[in-house]
Amino acid sequence: MVIPNDHYDSPWKDAIEHYFPEFIEFYFPDAYAGIDWSKEYVFLDQELRAVVQDAELGTRIVDKLVRVTEISGTETWVYIHVEVQGTKQAEFAKRMFVYNYRIFDKYEKPVASLAVLADDHKQWKPTFYGYALLGCKHTLEFPVAKLTDYEDQLDDLLVSENAFGLITAAHILTRQTRKENQERYEAKLRLVRILYQRHWDKQRVIDLITVVDWLMTLPTWLETKVWQEIETIEESKKMQYITSIERIGIAKGESRILRRQLELRFGAIPAWVTEKLSSATERDLEMWSEAVLTASSLEAVFNTETSH
Repeated sequence: MVIPNDHYDSPWKDAIEHYFPEFIEFYFPDAYAGIDWSKEYVFLDQELRAVVQDAELGTRIVDKLVRVTEISGTETWVYIHVEVQGTKQAEFAKRMFVYNYRIFDKYEKPVASLAVLADDHKQWKPTFYGYALLGCKHTLEFPVAKLTDYEDQLDDLLVSENAFGLITAAHILTRQTRKENQERYEAKLRLVRILYQRHWDKQRVIDLITVVDWLMTLPTWLETKVWQEIETIEESKKMQYITSIERIGIAKGESRILRRQLELRFGAIPAWVTEKLSSATERDLEMWSEAVLTASSLEAVFNTETSH
């Protein structure tokens, strides 16, 4: 609805947390085969934060550190990085290298580093970083899943039972329909209909509709048509998945993403901005999300230069 420039942060983060085994199975099947999924896996947000807070190397989009158990019974840490910006990152491979050795150095845990690249540069696929000096070599090689590699598999993605099959399809369709609102509306509606045709549990459908909604932004009048279609589908199928309360929850999520964008652009958010975000309408969020791309100040985003 309101995320400018097809920003992907929160939907990817939430989807990885909710469907982590499917994420690994879809993008990294070799790694999936080596993990004992009958054992608990744990997200180590605090541990990762302790490592990256003084190791910032460019923009981090989605970073996760997860404790898993290998088939052999060994406890292992997996570092996940999802790079979803539209441009190549010169420091990307170095960042993977630095985070890997910093996690090992701090916790003395071997770390598997995995990356998903969702940029448009098909030939850019860095898989290692290192150096050699006076006979000494230090290199990290890491597997990479490149979303552009899936473009010719769209039909298969749309029938996949894996949540990330549909998420990858949504990503591809989002890229293909950039600046084409009518085509994006039709693609978004197609994905929504597919979700309602699946025999998935209610929460899974809601989660994935939320991801699709975040990825495939549309003008307000077309978003309204999407939600009207959802209501029609639910009436015809005699089901009620997306309630008004859940729609409010989706809107709150959009507000959180806008807040993060404001923080990345302008730093700490003052109380008056928090107040505006908490009481914003859908139209407000859409206008502010567009304004944050070019505004020179917080006041300019909210068009309140004379008020603050």
